[in-house]
This record gives sequence, structure tokens and C-alpha cells, in this order.
Amino acid sequence: MEKMIIQPLIAVLISSLIAIGAYRRKSLDFSGAVAGFLVMTIHIGVGYRYGAMLLVFFFTSSKLTKVGEEKKRRVDADYKEGGQRNWVQVVSNSGIATILVVIIWILTGWEDKCLDSKESNLITLLVGGVIGHYACCNGDTWSSELGILSDAQPRLITTFKPVRKGTNGGVTNAGLLAAAAAGSVIGLAFVAFGFLSAKCTFDVALKQLLVIPLSTLAGVCGSVIDSLLGATLQFSGFCTVRNKVVGKPGPTVKKISGLNFLDNNGVNVVSILMTSILTSIACLYVF
Repeated sequence: MEKMIIQPLIAVLISSLIAIGAYRRKSLDFSGAVAGFLVMTIHIGVGYRYGAMLLVFFFTSSKLTKVGEEKKRRVDADYKEGGQRNWVQVVSNSGIATILVVIIWILTGWEDKCLDSKESNLITLLVGGVIGHYACCNGDTWSSELGILSDAQPRLITTFKPVRKGTNGGVTNAGLLAAAAAGSVIGLAFVAFGFLSAKCTFDVALKQLLVIPLSTLAGVCGSVIDSLLGATLQFSGFCTVRNKVVGKPGPTVKKISGLNFLDNNGVNVVSILMTSILTSIACLYVF
């Protein structure tokens, strides 16, 4: 009963402080701050492990967005000062996980469960989906934010031909390594907080360490799926007036790749969904 009162209050307090701080730092606009507050409150309120994964993604991605701002401003046609995000971006990067977390709460209450398919296949699938979700989000963000700063010329993932920086579906070795590192950080956060909050037998608890290599692979997988979608279903073209790669066709835009079917948020949602499903299935077999 005490946990049912204290944990939601802690969630509201932490989420309020972070949302207000992010709004003041221009990491989120007002709509993004409100959406972020709601999403954070749900995650932390249900389980500290889920809040930890969300916050690791949010803080690291916000920090990396501001690294090399001048270089990114020259390349990115949609560059925003401080990487300010709105509610649509917040929801597209956390909506699926929020739904999964709510379902977990309905099934388990405030009891943190270890990944253990012998105890519950469904809970293992759901928790695995949340891990895959944030491994994908973090992997894609680190890959994009650090890959664009690499001196190496990106290559289109579908043809391996050199493309301009900022082209959707362009990949570099540095970007893929960043995605792996980003996924591992999500796994570390889950395991570290899980050891403190989840109660399970020693052998099951020890097996949770396998989340780290699994989330590392999920980070790379998510980044690759995102790049494949970006190269095929998201338009990229070079604007001769702005001298930048843009995401919409126009009279002064020469097509590089992709159909004008999905925007960046749409690509994010699809890649997150696919990575979450794959990670869920992997967790079922591993745990």
C-alpha cells in the first residue's frame, strides 16, 4: 500500500522537475514538455526500471543533439536550436513503450518482475518490448547525432553508394558503433535498476545480465531498420537553393532516394515497433 502512494508521488515530482528543466533548456517545447511529463510519470510510476530506460534515452539524446551544433546546422535542413522536440516527437519515441508499460502495470501492479518465461511468457514479451523500444530509440539517435559528425562519407544502406550527409538511409561505421553503444547503455540501466527493484531467484537474477548484449544488438537492429525504411519509404533530395539535403520534393530539389511515403516520425514509429517485436521474441527464447 505504501508503494502505491509513494512511487506515483515520486514519479510526479521527478517528471515535473525534468519536464520544466527540459522546457527551459529548449530541449522540449511546451507541448513536448507536457507530453514528456505524462510519459515520464507513467514510466516511473509503474517501475523505476522503465523510468531509468526512458531517462537514459532522453538525457543522452538531448545531450548528443547539442554536440557539434554548428556542423549539424550546415547539414541538417530541419535543424532546431537545442534539438527542441514537440509532443509528436515525444509520442512517436515513447508511445509504444508507454502502452506496454501500462499493460504491465495492469497485469502485475507495482511488482517488478524479472525476465523469466518459465514464470510468465506474456510479461517476458511485454518487458522485452520495452527494452527493444528504448534500445531502438537510443540506437537511432546516437547513430544519427554522432554519425553525421563523422568525417567518413555515408553510404546508402540499400545500394552502398556514397551519399551526402543528412540523406535518410545513409550509414557510417561510426554511426553503427554508436548504435551498439546506445543499446548497451539501455541494457545497463535496466539491469542496474532491476537488481535493486526486482525480486527473483539468484540464477534468474544473474541471467538478467544477458539483457546487455541483447539490447546492444537491438540498438544496432533498430538503427539498421530505421535506415532501411529511410532509404526506401522516406524521401531524400538535394535542394540546389538551400544547398542541403531535404525531406520533401520540390522544383529545386533533385531526388537522391526514397518514396515520399513516411516522414521521420513515421519511420521512427515503424522501426520502434519492429524492433520491439523482435526483441520480445528474442527475450522469450533467451529467458
